[in-house]
Amino acid sequence: MKLYNGLMMPEIGFGTWQIDPKDASLACKMAYEAGYKMIDTAESYGNEKECISSFKSTEDIFIVTKLPAQYKTYDEAISHFNESLKKLGRIDLYLIHAPWPWDQQGKDCMEGNIEVWKAFCDLYKAGKVGAIGVSNFHPDEIEKLYKATGVMPMANQIRYFIGNRQIDTYNYCIKNNIVIMAYSPLATSELLQSDEVKKMAKKYGKTEAQICIRYCIDTNTVPLVKSTKEERIKANLDVDFKLEEKDIEYLNSLTPQASTRPFRS
Repeated sequence: MKLYNGLMMPEIGFGTWQIDPKDASLACKMAYEAGYKMIDTAESYGNEKECISSFKSTEDIFIVTKLPAQYKTYDEAISHFNESLKKLGRIDLYLIHAPWPWDQQGKDCMEGNIEVWKAFCDLYKAGKVGAIGVSNFHPDEIEKLYKATGVMPMANQIRYFIGNRQIDTYNYCIKNNIVIMAYSPLATSELLQSDEVKKMAKKYGKTEAQICIRYCIDTNTVPLVKSTKEERIKANLDVDFKLEEKDIEYLNSLTPQASTRPFRS
């Protein structure tokens, strides 16, 4: 996938949300050895340093991290970026983790988000980060960032999976050349129990997880997959096939029970 500034991003990333710091080093090492070239972490995960601690060099790894959602000032954004940079050595993509603090979902923090975005723009212009973006942002929130700075986010990381596509946000991002990063592509494993996904897996001779991951790729998003089990880490990357257009359309029409959960949690 190519970000609109020309930076290339791997089409699959290894997610580290909810991976304990004591397990993150080995998990990321196994992921790299399996073939993953992108590590997605965040300051709030508490595992940034551990995610890259097993690597002698990170030259061929695309590193993504995020500013904690509760920080909404220019100075806080700069300070926390520098803290993450010290831990990681390099940041290829830096994201605003959410438009509001997680314990205040829905709160209007746009004034703060604009200040943070100005800091992100300055970090990018200074060459300190390869690309900048957001996470869990809606189109109207992105529009306000753009109007205030003239800079559109290069990526938006959202919950995206079969039956929960956030279609308005999806369409907006595709239209504006914003790469969509799909977290929870398996609906935190709930889709593995879907009869529809099971039928699709049987048709293609693949696992349910592989169908869900391939669906994200075939709908022009970058899935972030997570596991601490070596066998699953390898299997989740074995998606060198394509879904037929009619099957994508069918999966687009589904609304699994998992999609009734809050879409920005």
